[in-house]
Parts: sequence; C-alpha cells; structure tokens
Amino acid sequence: MKDNQLFYQYFADWIQLFKVDAISEETLSKYWLTYRHLRQIAPNLQLADISRSEYQKILNKYAKYHERSTTLDFHHHLKAALLDAFDENLISKDPTRKIVIKGRLPRAKKAKFLSEFELKILLEHLNLQATVNFDWLILLIAKTGLRLSEALGLTKADFDFKNHTLTVNKTWNYKQAQGGFRPTKNKSSIRKISLDKKLTIQFKQLLQPFPADKAFFVEKRVFNSTINNRLKRYCQELDIPVISIHGLRHTHASLLLFAGVSVASVASRLGHSNMTTTQQTYLHIIQELETKDTEKIVNHLANL
Repeated sequence: MKDNQLFYQYFADWIQLFKVDAISEETLSKYWLTYRHLRQIAPNLQLADISRSEYQKILNKYAKYHERSTTLDFHHHLKAALLDAFDENLISKDPTRKIVIKGRLPRAKKAKFLSEFELKILLEHLNLQATVNFDWLILLIAKTGLRLSEALGLTKADFDFKNHTLTVNKTWNYKQAQGGFRPTKNKSSIRKISLDKKLTIQFKQLLQPFPADKAFFVEKRVFNSTINNRLKRYCQELDIPVISIHGLRHTHASLLLFAGVSVASVASRLGHSNMTTTQQTYLHIIQELETKDTEKIVNHLANL
C-alpha cells in the first residue's frame, strides 16, 4: 500500500478485490454508492490518518442527511473494509470501536400490507383482460409473494399447469435499460411455489399465445414506479391504504402467518435465506400471534 493512499481509494480497491463477482449486482451497487458518499465526505483523508474521531466525523456528516438505519448500513460497509485494513497492518488501530450511530428521524412509515378484506376488494377491482397487462402482475404477486424482479423474469415454461406449481429460478434486470435475465437474489430464492387451481387455469389460458422462453410481462422496459403508480391509483379509488408492489409481497406473507402457516413455510415460499429474516421482517405479526397462542394455552390448561 502507498503511504499516502486515500481512504476512498482503498475502499474502491477493496470493493473491486472482495465484492465484485462475489455478491449480487444490486448489493454491489450499494457498496459503490457508499464509495461515492465517502469520496464526497472525505476526499483528502488518507487511510493511515484514520482515527476513531476522524471516522466518527465521517459518520456524523453522512447522518446529517440520512436516517439512522441508512447510516448504520453506511457504517457496516466502511467497517468491513477498515477491519481488513487493520488485520493487514495497514492501520495501527481499529477506528470503528465504540462508534456512535446518529441520523435523522425516520419519516412517517407507509402501510406495508393490506388486510384480507382490503386485498380482496383490490383484486376484484383489477382489469384482468384477455391479454397480459400489469393487473395480471399485481394479481400474481399478491397470490405468490414473488419479488418484482422474479415476477418479471417468469416465462410460460416456469408454470407446471398440471401440478399447479410455479418454479422461480431467475429474475429480470428491470433496473437496467438493456434488461435481460439474471440469477436469483440467492440460492434460497430458487424455489417451487404452489398455486391455487383458479390462478393456474387463469394463467394457462393467458399464456397460450406465448413461446415457452419469453418473459411475458416484459414488452419494453418496465419501471417500478409505473406499477407502483397504478397500484396507488387503485388503492386511492378503493379508499384502502396505499401500498407498493413490494407491499403485496408483505401482504401475502402476513395473511399466511395470520392463517396459521408456519414461519418455516412462509420463509421457504418467499425465498428467504433463513427463518431469521422472516422473523425479523414480520416480528410484529409473530408477537401478535404468540399473544393469541398464550390465551389458547391458558384456556386449554384451565379445562384440564
């Protein structure tokens, strides 16, 4: 290492060496975003000069314009690189010890999911015409819990109409203008999802004209905002909470949990890498169900 190597230069080299081709493009883009912020905040800070106070100043500057959770993610990216620099004796001390994470107050949270009643009236409101449109996409995500990129990457070959299942083994790169198929988020995202018979029949008829290997939801570039705006308009027309397309995934998982489906089964259906992710995401629902279970246990024991 050069004695005068700048911190942001070291971080860029570290990303290139340890992260490129090792993580998904989406996650990699977040590291490069951290790099750009670091270069703007500390353009002249040399790696050898990083102290705990200098590192805290970097975090404080970032926190002035970001929420605490976002600042924490920023810190985790930088910390990983600095710990490697410490292990390699490029810096004499770990500057990330006892760091204080600050940040702006979080914005008012939007509704993440709909109730069963609200979802039903939304689905009844959809314009499910004879040809593929984004209303069919909304229906499919609501009934399967797919990520948007997974739904966009589907082809007719992914449906097993005889056994009422859907195989998820790829995604569509809708964030790039050129599009194209991409791998799933992780190995756990490769999965087979059970479909209800009505949905199977609907998509069997809908997809008859399509070749087996075409991503049928993608005629031209698809923007997340286009689908979210359509969903927002429907929610406003129906006077129900406005949710995003990702909120339909949350709705799907929440309704399954309330219906008594196990956390393990929900995690598998959503393609989570482990149950911890599911438990953390839906902690409030799990806690509510545990309260109900406690009441059932006490009532059952009282009758013995």
